[in-house]
Amino acid sequence: MAIVRVNTTMSLDGYIAGPGGDMDWVFEYGDDVPGDLVQEVIDSTGAILAGRGSYDVGRRSTRRETSKPFGGRWSGPQYVLTHDPPDDERDPSITFISGDIRTAVTTALEAADGRDVLILGADVANQALDAGVVDDILIVLMPLILGDGVRLFGADGRSRIDLEPVGIAPSGRLATLHYRVSE
Repeated sequence: MAIVRVNTTMSLDGYIAGPGGDMDWVFEYGDDVPGDLVQEVIDSTGAILAGRGSYDVGRRSTRRETSKPFGGRWSGPQYVLTHDPPDDERDPSITFISGDIRTAVTTALEAADGRDVLILGADVANQALDAGVVDDILIVLMPLILGDGVRLFGADGRSRIDLEPVGIAPSGRLATLHYRVSE
């Protein structure tokens, strides 16, 4: 059964990107990220839903690892939820959509063809959590404190969301936190 999964790398103080959207810090610990976990996510993902901020970070990047999903090891439909799509995107796998998060998730699930939808980016993740459409959260926790940047869970006034642990595991200098959203 397909699920909607929030997946990201995060600093200990809750940032998924540093100031200015910097993501280079993520690659300092690349050897510690469990390869089997990454491959499972790649294999189970049928579509990606991201926000404009995540799209812009990938587009600005000169690193192959952030300019293409999973460094180019995954391919499939990508949806970018935005009210301001660029007019010069050349990648035919990227579709810009606007509107309600529930509609965006439904669109991505249909395109995923029975596989999972991977949500990338704090704004879209928070919208999806608030709408109750997230099934699963998978975080690779990095051993550093960034101090500033883009927080994953920064929504003010959010209602409580209970999570059930699926797995919490160390991997070298990192920790993998995997939770199911309680119903």
